[in-house]
Amino acid sequence: MATAEELRDEYNEHARAYNEGYPTFPWACLETQLLASALGDCTGCTVLDLGGGTGPRAREAIDYGAVAVDVVDVSPEMLSHGRRSTGPGYGDRISWHEADVSEPLDHLPLRGTYDLVMANWVLDHAASVADLEGMWRNVASHLKPGGRYVGVRSGDPYAACVAEGKYGMRYKDFKPVPGGVLFRYEVSTVPPIDIEASSWEVSYSGSTEMHEKFGLGEVEIEPYENTEEVKRNPEFWKLFLENPALVVVKARKLTGN
Repeated sequence: MATAEELRDEYNEHARAYNEGYPTFPWACLETQLLASALGDCTGCTVLDLGGGTGPRAREAIDYGAVAVDVVDVSPEMLSHGRRSTGPGYGDRISWHEADVSEPLDHLPLRGTYDLVMANWVLDHAASVADLEGMWRNVASHLKPGGRYVGVRSGDPYAACVAEGKYGMRYKDFKPVPGGVLFRYEVSTVPPIDIEASSWEVSYSGSTEMHEKFGLGEVEIEPYENTEEVKRNPEFWKLFLENPALVVVKARKLTGN
């Protein structure tokens, strides 16, 4: 599995394509709509966006009423593209911080705890289950009791919809390891985005073990049927819906944790 430094270099290389090309594909459109449904009304919320990259989900949270978002990402180029592409309408409500989110974030000037913590795709870059736990520890430690968690992760990494690349995303070069699988994901941009990733059985199996271990409950998967993408063209999304490879999860930090 790629180290944090290797992952940083890969995302640095593909930052422009990620910022400009990725949002144009059906896969990204579905992701955006699922996040919108999961986020709902964010009026007055403070938000921590772990692995937030160029900030599309940070801007989405602001659009739904959040007052401030702190984006943390390992790639300085992703953060730089995010700063440049975030319009003046967002003012100073988005802050950008470089760090490995599998490690403690105490050195960053964060707000302590937040009403909402997002972790979109970052769990699919854990180099080990220990790193995965480090990411979850950051989710829990920065989330207020009663606060909300929203995150995007892989479903079945072997699903046909990502083997074929029908929706703009393809998984390839699988390497099974104890407890999970390493692979590369490719987005059909020009040039293609091609980055190493991982998926751990404790996540893609649908288990709530990690949520419970770190004090999160009320775990739900956002229904695909809530999106206009699926409502408008169910036949196009049939292959995906048979075995989804993209899952948006909601949870809440239990009081007393």
